[in-house]
Amino acid sequence: MTDNVSMYSDFSGLARLREEARDKSPEAAREAAQQFEALFVQMMLQSMRSASAVLGEERDTTYEEMFDKQIALELTRGKGLGIADLLMKQLAFEGSEGATPVDEGAFLGISPEAFRAAVDNVGRSSERRDWQPAGRDEFVRDLLPHAEQAAEKLGVDPRVLVAQAALETGWGQHVIRDGGGMSSNNLFGIKATGKWKGQHLSIPTLEYKDGVAQRHRENFRVYDDLAEGFADYVNLISGSKRYTDAMNQAADPEAYLDALQEAGYATDPNYANKIKAILYGPDLGEYVEQVKNST
Repeated sequence: MTDNVSMYSDFSGLARLREEARDKSPEAAREAAQQFEALFVQMMLQSMRSASAVLGEERDTTYEEMFDKQIALELTRGKGLGIADLLMKQLAFEGSEGATPVDEGAFLGISPEAFRAAVDNVGRSSERRDWQPAGRDEFVRDLLPHAEQAAEKLGVDPRVLVAQAALETGWGQHVIRDGGGMSSNNLFGIKATGKWKGQHLSIPTLEYKDGVAQRHRENFRVYDDLAEGFADYVNLISGSKRYTDAMNQAADPEAYLDALQEAGYATDPNYANKIKAILYGPDLGEYVEQVKNST
């Protein structure tokens, strides 16, 4: 049995423990339950830290993440908070004859479906690419190949997608990040609403109501890499009736952006015009040419 204190920087080990627990190993089940409880506490600490942080604030969060992990493990050693005990009943005895499943989600204040999604996503953060472009030229270089593939499916100019991502992320300098500073790879500000069952982050953001900016906390989707983020954007635009007009006008950049705004893609009344300013500005065209000339 692994000493869970030694795993303060390796929560991805829970994925392996979960598989062993499913094979009815009581030791593995107990360790998996304790690991999840520690991770849950860490997520709460990170959420509280992000709630007090300024949106877009740039700081080194490496030691904050290590501190949160260690504190979470210390708080959940021994009897802990009781979450591990509930998880034990589910992990160790799930499927046993006469067993009554425990609704851990209700205990944590979330739905059973959301809880299962959270469990399935534990340990996957290590698979996520921590994308942090050094500047605008690197931003365009990294995004353009993905934008060209996505644009072919949507029928838009790839530069439109790069420009939209530039507005949403501040040219890659203000991508949504988790409490450990890792990139969400969410380039288009797509919220974790509807049927989304993947990873998500809750952050403060500005939403416009009657033209007035108001601060809200919203959940945003998290992707393993840029390709996944672009693929989800394509699915969102092409698979929703809401954006039918945008798809019908995809060949016209300005009409496409106007249709996105009209459909309510963003609440900012100047959203389309801001993207157009980037699209027709000198920086984007210059960096696109640099990328094309270097290939």
